[in-house]
Amino acid sequence: MLPAYKQILQQSISQKEETKKFLHKLKRAKPNDLDNNCNTLHYKAFENIDCLQCANCCITTGPLLLHKDIERLSQSLSMRQAAFTNQYLRQDEDGDLVFKNMPCPFLDEHSYCNVYEARPNACREYPHTQQRKIINKLDITFHNSTICPAVAKVVEGLKKIYGNT
Repeated sequence: MLPAYKQILQQSISQKEETKKFLHKLKRAKPNDLDNNCNTLHYKAFENIDCLQCANCCITTGPLLLHKDIERLSQSLSMRQAAFTNQYLRQDEDGDLVFKNMPCPFLDEHSYCNVYEARPNACREYPHTQQRKIINKLDITFHNSTICPAVAKVVEGLKKIYGNT
């Protein structure tokens, strides 16, 4: 990970309590323009953040795998679903299927995803700040703000826009 990205994440981690309170107030305020502002901030953040120079999400945070994901991944790897599940997955404390180990078993040494076209839906949608109804995703946004430098930048931008919420 680039030092600049580490610095962004360290700052986000140091502001964790402030961010949690801010997002809680934002959730209660329900601003009508939140989706538009969040989307704008998302695309602006990714003008300066290169996932291939980071890959922290793939290194630290495993996705929840749905049946469709397992079907798609096992097919792309020419494996039976049961074999794929046995080799790569475990059931977590909530009963969800996740990767047995992190970093992601499909992340290569250059931060490329070896199953990119078949990647899980959670990976496709990450970091979720570009989606609609972001008000419903503020809890995961809070969590991701300490994992993804782009999300940290989005939250920083939201604080500037809605600081008095």
